[in-house]
Amino acid sequence: MKNLRPAAFALTLLCIPLLNCGGGSATSAASKPAPWTLVWSDEFNAANGSLPDSTKWTYDIGGKGWGNSELEYYTNRPINASIQNGNLVIQELKETYTGSDGVTRNYTSARLKSQNLFQQTQGRFEARIKLPAGQGMWPAFWMLGDNIDRAGWPACGEIDIMENIGSEPSTVHGSAHGPGYTGGTGVGSQYSLPSGQPLSADFHLYAVEWESNVIRYYLDSTLYETITPASLPAGSPWVFDHPFFLLLNVAVGGDWPGSPDATTVFPQTMLVDYVRVYKRASK
Repeated sequence: MKNLRPAAFALTLLCIPLLNCGGGSATSAASKPAPWTLVWSDEFNAANGSLPDSTKWTYDIGGKGWGNSELEYYTNRPINASIQNGNLVIQELKETYTGSDGVTRNYTSARLKSQNLFQQTQGRFEARIKLPAGQGMWPAFWMLGDNIDRAGWPACGEIDIMENIGSEPSTVHGSAHGPGYTGGTGVGSQYSLPSGQPLSADFHLYAVEWESNVIRYYLDSTLYETITPASLPAGSPWVFDHPFFLLLNVAVGGDWPGSPDATTVFPQTMLVDYVRVYKRASK
């Protein structure tokens, strides 16, 4: 695994297939390749057992369902989030756990965020991830507007770079949410690997390119969705005009994926090789 320094780094979309992101890559229908400059990254190359870098990540902690009827308790324990073999490992456990708030859940996981540590308006946001598997798993790589504490959700905006549910092992979902297009009415699309291979079988590159009045969604080198203001319901505002911060998490259960069942194997893990954020290179 290459340990990149947070310095200028040129990338074109033609480079993406070289990242060895698994067998699901397909010919991109992307716009003409253009250079990007790396402005922030986490390569997760710290010593085994290390906690995530506290200068880059903090945690959401709790187990009250998170508005989605989720079944896990998110903790900041190393057993739920740590560095192993050059990856961030978010581990989902089946265990009875009671948090400091008195809430007891039968599953634990972790939800990391860069809130108040890193946020950016527009750019390319990508992560190389190997997903967990099994009924009830709900991994995600996503972003929220940094004004969430003032404006609330959904006025702050949400960009879901990658969501997957265990009952759809080969399918990635990408979407955007704002006032008038939230939850199940969010604007977006999905893409399934042509091979039918589950996304949990290998690492894949999940990315968005967010520019003025457009958000493009990629799985490996495949562009599978483009969202513009014209994509939104009539009269709905385009709220993607301010800084957003990053989140990585795995929910267990919830309204969308449903609960784990007898076929679900624990523990499960989501492995994150790296997260990288780019700005357009100066012309």
